[in-house]
Amino acid sequence: MNHNSTRPVGPLVIDIENITKDYVMGEETVRALRGVSLQIHRNEYIAIMGPSGSGKSTLMNMLGCLDTPTSGRYEFNGRNVAEMDDDELAAIRNREIGFVFQTFNLLPRSTSLRNVELPLIYAGIDPETRKEIAARVLEEVGLGDRMNHKPNELSGGQRQRVAVARALVNNPSIILVTHERDIAAHARRTVHLRDGLVETDHPGFIPEVDLVALDRP
Repeated sequence: MNHNSTRPVGPLVIDIENITKDYVMGEETVRALRGVSLQIHRNEYIAIMGPSGSGKSTLMNMLGCLDTPTSGRYEFNGRNVAEMDDDELAAIRNREIGFVFQTFNLLPRSTSLRNVELPLIYAGIDPETRKEIAARVLEEVGLGDRMNHKPNELSGGQRQRVAVARALVNNPSIILVTHERDIAAHARRTVHLRDGLVETDHPGFIPEVDLVALDRP
């Protein structure tokens, strides 16, 4: 893609300010996030990158309402996430944010079609409609002939595309990807974390910058 393309203009969806996350492990406190501030607008495709221990998985969990910060503020569509109930948080996880995690998190005994259907099941979409939608998205990522294959019958690249299709199936406001360089290469914005802080935040994915930063100890 054109790395000089501007970020999409859309309403602000995620606004986090000075987020921290501490984990107490015995007598030691691990500071996974040390004060991260970030704004994400609707329709952004963001890669969150960084070396092991940088805090990227913790940040992903925070953005996806899977974990709560030790301190700081997180607003989603102008509302304080700390004040939302479980149903509202579940709706954000299912409908607003598409995630592509490192291990893809595919159900090993389910077909590609069933894996992609999962967010639609949680959203209460009827069986016939969700199969049609899931099949269409799989076609769009080039897996129309692999719909009935299980993960162990797919190549690594094909499993990756199933995960991408699942992230796209609910037409989310935002897509977040971490660890996966091939997918991140298509991102329209890349955020690098290091030692629990945002190190860089720039449009696009620039291999000579981003891969060097990712691999640097």
